[in-house]
Amino acid sequence: MRTRTHLAGGLAMLAGLFLATTGGVTLTSPQAAAATCTAGTANDFNGDGVQDTVIADPNATVNGAKRAGLVRVVLGGGKGVTEISQATAGMNAAPEAGDGFGTSYAAYDADGDGCSDLVVGTPYEDVVKDGKNLVDAGVIHIVHGTPTGIGTGSAIDGYSQAGFDSNSTTEAYDWFGFALKAGTTASGTPYLVIGVPGEGVTFGGTTYADAGCIEYVQGSTKVSVSQYSTGVPGDPEVNDRFGYSLAGTNRYFAVGTPGEAIGDKEFAGGVTVFSHILSGGMPTPLVGLAQDTDGIGGASEAGDRFGFSVSMTGYRPSDQTYNSDVLLAVGIPGEDIGSIPDAGGVAVIRIQPSGAYTQIAAFDNSVAGVEGGAVADDFMGQRVAITNTDANVVTTSANVRLAVGEPGKDTATVKDAGAVHIFRPLDAALGTNDKELTRGSGLPGTATARDYTGVSLVAGSTNLYVGIPYSKEPATNKGVLYVQPWTDVDGTTSTGTTTYRPGAGGLPDAGSAFGAIG
Repeated sequence: MRTRTHLAGGLAMLAGLFLATTGGVTLTSPQAAAATCTAGTANDFNGDGVQDTVIADPNATVNGAKRAGLVRVVLGGGKGVTEISQATAGMNAAPEAGDGFGTSYAAYDADGDGCSDLVVGTPYEDVVKDGKNLVDAGVIHIVHGTPTGIGTGSAIDGYSQAGFDSNSTTEAYDWFGFALKAGTTASGTPYLVIGVPGEGVTFGGTTYADAGCIEYVQGSTKVSVSQYSTGVPGDPEVNDRFGYSLAGTNRYFAVGTPGEAIGDKEFAGGVTVFSHILSGGMPTPLVGLAQDTDGIGGASEAGDRFGFSVSMTGYRPSDQTYNSDVLLAVGIPGEDIGSIPDAGGVAVIRIQPSGAYTQIAAFDNSVAGVEGGAVADDFMGQRVAITNTDANVVTTSANVRLAVGEPGKDTATVKDAGAVHIFRPLDAALGTNDKELTRGSGLPGTATARDYTGVSLVAGSTNLYVGIPYSKEPATNKGVLYVQPWTDVDGTTSTGTTTYRPGAGGLPDAGSAFGAIG
């Protein structure tokens, strides 16, 4: 299936026919949990109070269709493994080559029954509208959790963009569902953000291809937001790809625009931060950030791709009793360090409810004392994942961790093996506690060429999740996911790493890029 060029060469995000639906969706406020479900645990699809694990393989062959994609859900407590694809009963779709089911996913309790529900993005799905095939228009599916699990027997809702939001239009190459973020606001209302980075935005009589937008839902509010929307910083431009990356907490969310041009500097990139507080029927825009924004280090340069990846975690100041603020991590994988191209970098920024912001750190591998060094094509920041390991206390350096993917990193003997760089971004000196994890050094397995370790990361409050979907190691050549407690990463415990791979632990022995997460 033909798709448009991804933003960062061969290391961009992991990359059929779907009949356009006219149905809509309303995410209601939480209702009383079903008697057999226990609300309150994230990623708990059977509502038993134990967290479950979602692992995607968007390149998997399904019913003979290459790169149709699937996701697998490992139920916590040893309750089994479920495989979900467009071949699952109840899907208003069929697996086809290049669909990319599982390119993105998010989990939250959409219907308030106490069981988490899984939203899966299929951005390269073709949609048939009025007899015309709209290539790579994209769809999402919401697979509802039940007390007996998720997948077969679940209610499944499928939406094209126009089916999801009747005020929008389904078009070819929109990539609806390329990025997803979901959760619950501070007021207890479920929300969902859907990235549509290929959306063409029209204003002033001109349509700007690939300017991008998001679809935002909170309770009964549903709205399409772009840089043309009231109060949103910047203007829509060709190739901005607003909505390419997403992050969020219960109070804020961020939208990455890695194709944003700053002056004549194309693909310099930017990020817009919103509050979930609704104003005028839409989330409140707080601030737009780029490397030329006052107080943000560095300078906007062509090809930096500031905002290619974003991640957020709550921040509690010493004068508050809750996480009123947020820490935003921004990946800048195209950053040049002097004459070293695409070495990459990261910025960490504190955002306050007013939209005031403070850069906490801006760094790359050339910073004194930091492990490793700045090397061409490391793409540091291709993926970032930040977490507060104890949200119940005042935030300090001791409880904030940042994992940074460096998928182009070479070892002494292996090219493009990749690495995950760990930081405490609130440290006065970033080199004090940083470390690089590679396969065979901090991570299980043996590094092999073009593993691209660091392309797939999630930071939970307890564990670090490292997916290596492109693993070439014979034992894990269908992909692998490592789950490591932060205390093990810190070196204070030796609990051990949990390994998920096809053919072990009840997982089917099949896959192409198993381990795509985040």
